[in-house]
Amino acid sequence: MQPRLRIGTRGSPLALVQADEVRAALVEHADIAAIDDIEIVPIRTTGDRIQDRRLLEIGGKGLFTKEIEQALLDRRIDLAVHSSKDMPATLPEGLGLAVFLRRQDPRDAWLARNNVSVAAMPDGATVGTGSLRRAAQLLRLRPDFNIVPMRGNVDTRLAKLETGQVDATLLAVAGLARLGRRDEITTIFDIDDMIPAPGQGAIGIETRLNDQATNDLIQPINCPATAGAVLAERACLATLKGDCRTPVGILARLEAGRITVRGRLLSPDGRQCFEVALDGPAGDAERLGREVGATLLDQAGPGFMDSLKEGPH
Repeated sequence: MQPRLRIGTRGSPLALVQADEVRAALVEHADIAAIDDIEIVPIRTTGDRIQDRRLLEIGGKGLFTKEIEQALLDRRIDLAVHSSKDMPATLPEGLGLAVFLRRQDPRDAWLARNNVSVAAMPDGATVGTGSLRRAAQLLRLRPDFNIVPMRGNVDTRLAKLETGQVDATLLAVAGLARLGRRDEITTIFDIDDMIPAPGQGAIGIETRLNDQATNDLIQPINCPATAGAVLAERACLATLKGDCRTPVGILARLEAGRITVRGRLLSPDGRQCFEVALDGPAGDAERLGREVGATLLDQAGPGFMDSLKEGPH
């Protein structure tokens, strides 16, 4: 018999763990009788195939999603499971983020050889990261660091750290926790020092907008608080027209019926930094996200975003 649902995902260890988490949640909370009713379909993306160049050189965030989204549009899968931070601000026509699992810790982790803290690292230490956001905020704290590009899945990056190719690296706390490697973290950054990427720590489920049956089936596993926060963060990112060339951190938090949206826009070297935080009713999440993005643009001035796109990174 054919499975009732086909889940498309990247094939990395973390992506497969996340797809399994979604499958387990569906069996527990949705109208699905057994694990065997759900098939996980690994799909290799361009971003996974090309590891020797930075994302901004080969097309940006969409390289982790476009093959999966094409399979969704072609009806070869019924839904796609993503790390929400990997999703471009604009999705293909006919697709939408329908459901979010409860968000895990959205913060960034510092992992260093011999468990040396950021402050205690020697001058000129080499830090590997493929994220302009992480690099810019780290350079605000330690402008002496030598930042080098580093891509690959979590295991690949930690292997480079263990073999001494870099002195330290940064990864998402949530990803390490999902892989059972949280105990390898040296320290977790305070939000004041390192605002996360929009959607970080949240598993998002993408579907065809016109597939009402699937959208209804998966709705019971949605976390409204996470959905509201990620909606605000993505609205801010869309207003900024942000992509992998944009060093921007955005974090929304809901509490007691209100939402706070905090955004930080930086130059790649961390020397210029613009920041704003707004709060309001939780129902205004998307509007507040857009307002934070617009305020950041006003603070930065008309030429700042152009300089990010044109400058050598």
